[in-house]
Amino acid sequence: MILKRIKPSYLRYILLAAIAFAVFFFVFILSIYWGAWGKLPGKEELSDFQYQRASEVYTADSVLIGKFYLFDRQPIAFEAIPKNVLNALVAIEDERFYEHTGIDYQSLGRVAVKTVLMQDQSAGGGSTLTQQLAKNLYPRRDRKKANIVVDKIKEMFIASRLEDIYSKDEILTNYLNTVSFGDNTFGIESASLKFFNKQAKDLTVEQGAVLIGMLKATYGYNPRIFPEKSLTRRNLVLLAMANNDFISAEQKDSLTDIPTKLDYRDFDNNSGLAPYFREEVRKQLLKWNDKQKEEGNEYNIYTSGLKVYTTLDYNMQFWAEEAMQGHMKSLQSSFEKSYGKNAPWLKNKKLIEKVVKNSDVYKKLKKQGLEHQQIMDSLSLKKELVLTDWDGEKTLKGSSIDSIAHYMKILNTGSLALDPKTGAVKTWIGGVDFEHFKYDHVAQSKRQVGSTFKPIVYTAALETGTLPCTYFSAEEVEYENLKGWTPSNSGKKDEAYLNYSMEEALSHSVNTVAVKVLEKAGIQNVITMAKNMGIFSKLPEQPSLALGTGEIYLNELAGAYASYVNNGKAVLPYLIEKITDRKDSVLTKFEPKRAKTTAFSEETRQIMVEMMKGTIDKGTASRIRTTYKLNNAIAGKTGTTQNNKDAWFVAIMPKLIHVTWVGLDNHEIGFRSTSLGQGANAALPIFAKWMQEMNKHPYYNEITQAQFKRPNPATLEMLDCEPVKRDGFFKRLFKNPDKKKTKAFRKGNSG
Repeated sequence: MILKRIKPSYLRYILLAAIAFAVFFFVFILSIYWGAWGKLPGKEELSDFQYQRASEVYTADSVLIGKFYLFDRQPIAFEAIPKNVLNALVAIEDERFYEHTGIDYQSLGRVAVKTVLMQDQSAGGGSTLTQQLAKNLYPRRDRKKANIVVDKIKEMFIASRLEDIYSKDEILTNYLNTVSFGDNTFGIESASLKFFNKQAKDLTVEQGAVLIGMLKATYGYNPRIFPEKSLTRRNLVLLAMANNDFISAEQKDSLTDIPTKLDYRDFDNNSGLAPYFREEVRKQLLKWNDKQKEEGNEYNIYTSGLKVYTTLDYNMQFWAEEAMQGHMKSLQSSFEKSYGKNAPWLKNKKLIEKVVKNSDVYKKLKKQGLEHQQIMDSLSLKKELVLTDWDGEKTLKGSSIDSIAHYMKILNTGSLALDPKTGAVKTWIGGVDFEHFKYDHVAQSKRQVGSTFKPIVYTAALETGTLPCTYFSAEEVEYENLKGWTPSNSGKKDEAYLNYSMEEALSHSVNTVAVKVLEKAGIQNVITMAKNMGIFSKLPEQPSLALGTGEIYLNELAGAYASYVNNGKAVLPYLIEKITDRKDSVLTKFEPKRAKTTAFSEETRQIMVEMMKGTIDKGTASRIRTTYKLNNAIAGKTGTTQNNKDAWFVAIMPKLIHVTWVGLDNHEIGFRSTSLGQGANAALPIFAKWMQEMNKHPYYNEITQAQFKRPNPATLEMLDCEPVKRDGFFKRLFKNPDKKKTKAFRKGNSG
């Protein structure tokens, strides 16, 4: 009736339309509230939401070296967030944060007028920090414009409920723990670690302003990608802080003059310190996780925020990687020059084709049903390639086959340092570049170990009664029952009339003597000794075992050598000390795994250490003393396999074992010459350069200056003999040095 009195009639229709719209909008809002557009989270759910937290990997000295995550987030408490970061956030994002109750109607009105009436697209969204938190917790899944109004109203309801449940400080904390900083990085702590390599609590005012400035556009204001735009945005944040009396005008002016200096650390699996080590930790964590599930404990290494405390020493690992990179770059250059234009990766078409056929890209095309020639034609097509070597990345025109051939020539390495008493890993290098070579030469690669196996042969011989001053002829022998197999020695020295003591033969790695020592000890006794020393890989029951034809994992070899300074007991290398939950409550502790019984006597242990000291002081590894001037207490063994395909060096120190391997992943390519590919040249320098750096730092004196225990006088007396004896006159008279001695190898001899 009242409406009929309104004149003219068009006003009636306008009013009716307004009422209808109001009713419709009210019903629309109620429908959202009642869940017609998707269920709204209740107060119970909002009061107990859980973050997906990155699990963190720490060194033994508590340095964060890696994370496992779906979303890189490390939530922190309110007390760990600096006041300047909170002030910057409020100043630039929500000036009336402490006045409103989740919805800033004044700001909404401003946005409505500017955006709707004045068509000003720069007016902003009018969302409060509480509404933004709601959006962080319940991301918009449908980006259609038609649903923006629904999403906004939902966020208002959620924001109101959040304000009822949480204090303002708690809302700020939750916001700063959930907000994205781009690059899959969430939360102020993760962003601080990524861009400034420091915890959020240590951020300066201007650093905090850089990070808060990113929130408007995480890519556009990324200080690494757009430093100038980021600086402009940072200064705008500082101005907002001054306008809101969080800092003085003078402070704002002085801070504006400070340039942005990043210390960027991307916790990428392919980069950073110890990537191979971190990958092995991840694999072991997954196994642990499976065991926990069997016991009814639900953890996820990517979302549960676990803390993994490892055995790795940060500085030792850093210096080890530096030493490796410096040596391998130089060695790669020498390796390529030695082959010149006739290199197998350039000229050997059969080998290249064989490697191509084993490649993933070939196998993928083969699965698609292509014939061999079709695949080769496809892989021969020229395109733009990015190839990596020690000089960095280079872009050129080439084919997939060119790329495969390029990576064929890259020398690789593996090295491991551990505490011989416990097996705790101190350094772990699985290869030269994790991004391009995922294969881990510490834990995954079995290679022939060459002369580094000889100490095990000699240990078995001593245990079966051979005295260290027993002399063995160095002359070559042709073994009739081994198809005429004739082991020989490297070098051109005439040894037909020479006889070596065990120490002299071991320190100079004399092959002919090693086979004779094996024969005297007995093959089965040597294999049993290897097993007692922690070698679990199957070994060949052949005389060539003395020359290291057995294929062994690098970490196995390290654990076996530890027995020489661990009272005859082998150790199993281990990486993880403990795993805790996000509150640092211990979930699991890992105890060292050591052999329960000794593999050999104390007398044998002392004799072997003295013999291997000779390798360093006067034998095949003497460049440790002469070239690298290392005066540390070191024993050890070099190793080189047939055709110079594997180079090894094992260093034994009273409180450290270090094993290094160098070679190519393709077993068909070796070093061109022994002088280049021998263990003393290809592998030893990695240890030597690393130890030179270690010696500079007094903190590590406990390791670097440790001394071997003095052997018993009786042991020293057993070693007191001439290193070399020459055949007597009559023996020389009746021996023809040009005619090889022939005999049968006694495989069943047991000492």
